[in-house]
Formats: sequence, C-alpha cells, structure tokens
Amino acid sequence: MSLGTVDLGSAYAACRRVNARYGKTFFLATTLLRAEQRPAVHALYAFARWADEIVDAAGVNDRAGELDEVERLLDEEPSNPVLLALADTVRRYDIDRSLFTDFLASMRMDLDVTEYADLDALGAYMHGSAEVIGLQMLPVLGTVVPREEAAPYAARLGTAFQLTNFLRDVGEDLDRGRVYLPQDVLAAHGVDRDLLQWVRRHRRANDRVQRALDDLVAHSYAIYQSAEPGIDLLSAASRPCVRTAYRLYRDILGLIGCEVLWRRVAVPNSRRLAVAVPGAGRALLARSRTRGVPG
Repeated sequence: MSLGTVDLGSAYAACRRVNARYGKTFFLATTLLRAEQRPAVHALYAFARWADEIVDAAGVNDRAGELDEVERLLDEEPSNPVLLALADTVRRYDIDRSLFTDFLASMRMDLDVTEYADLDALGAYMHGSAEVIGLQMLPVLGTVVPREEAAPYAARLGTAFQLTNFLRDVGEDLDRGRVYLPQDVLAAHGVDRDLLQWVRRHRRANDRVQRALDDLVAHSYAIYQSAEPGIDLLSAASRPCVRTAYRLYRDILGLIGCEVLWRRVAVPNSRRLAVAVPGAGRALLARSRTRGVPG
C-alpha cells in the first residue's frame, strides 16, 4: 500500500481503491450509501486494512514497533493518504479516539496469540478487532435514536461479520499460524490444530471438523439475529447499505463446510446482485425522502 503525501481528495480516492480491491462484499454495500458518506467509510476500511497488513507482513522484524508508530502518527499531523483521510473522517464525524487505540491493541495480540481458549477469550480480542469497527462506523451512518442506544447493535454486527470471516478463512489463518475458532468448541468435537492441518493438506472432509464448524455457524447466526434490530435504528439512508452487507455476510455462513480449509468460499455474483439491486432501489427511495435533511 503506497502511503506518500497527497491532498485530501486524492487521499480519499486512495482509500476507496483499497476498499474496492480488498473488501469486495463490503465495498458493494457501500455503494448504497449517500455519496458524502462513502469516503469516510473507505477511510475507516483502509486504516484497518493497513494495520492488518502490518500484522501479516512476512519478513518484517519489528511489526510491534510499526503498530506503535501507526498509533503515534494518529496524534500527529497526517503525513500519508490513509492517515490524512482518517483524520478528516474522525474530525468530521466526531469519532472516539479510543476506538482506534482498542483496535490497535487487538492487532498487537495477533503478533503473539495464536489461539483462543473459549468464546470469552475470543470476545476480548474481537472487542478491539470487530466491535470497535461497528462503533467507528456508527457516527458516519447516523441514527434515529441516541447513538448510545444503537451502539450495542453496531458492536454485535461487527462481531457477526468477523466471526463469519474467521469461519471462511480457517485455512488461510492456519497458514499464518493462527486458529481463531475457540479451542473448547473444537475439543468438544474431537478437533485440534493437527486435524485441521490434516484436512487442509489432504483436502478431505472430516465429520468431526464439520460438526465443530456447524456449531460455530449456529452461534454466528444467533449473533446476526441479535444484531438485526439495530439496522432500523440507523438513519433511513444508511439502512439499505447495512442490510445488504448483513444479508451478504450472513449468506457466507451457508457456504461453510470443510472445504473452507483448502479454498475460499464466496457468495455467487448472482446472489450478490439479487441482494444489491433491491437494496439500491431502497437506497434511492430513502435518499429522495431525506433529500435536504441532515444525515
């Protein structure tokens, strides 16, 4: 990711390119937002992606030091496109600075922690890696209730999205030495890291692994269900975007099986269009109703 100094417009454009390249499902959903909201969402995504790339960078000797440097730069005059766009977004939407501190704390955990004993331990990690993303987004999306009333739902939806990613990316995470699936859930089905690696290496399904995945998929569905009421608490113009992301990410759960250990599953383009096109219609209708009303 190139981070040379640029003007604000170019900075936001650079963030948009990052989102379009790496967050295809999320990027599709952002097209349903009002034009003035999208740059902020792209900036938040690009910052998260930047930190994630530092964590996963091969051959970097001091990744912890790089993350410390990123956090230090948050409090200085922006010197690269991502930080320039992020600083403008934080200022424009009054986003709590502590949300970025908590996010970077979880990114540091990825440098040393390779597995999580149970859902509570994983939840502590996901506070910084997932819940805070939902909370960062909330001021940009806007609400029809006090922000603190919508916050628990936004945090929960962030968790649901990340659990979906963990289930989809089991194989890729194994290659990085990490297992995000809780160890107690795996053990309850007779699954350990060695068995996961065996399935990945031989590309063969395993009943014990499948039952463990099914258990975690059911848990994830429950979190989606508990988060869904929060969509109606968002501003009318933002609901089509979030509902589209909600449906597309939740659809990934229906694709989770042992094959996630050796290939990346994805929602078919036909389904994406089937969800996104009606969402676009609802977004246009919401915009027409709220035109001229601050969002």
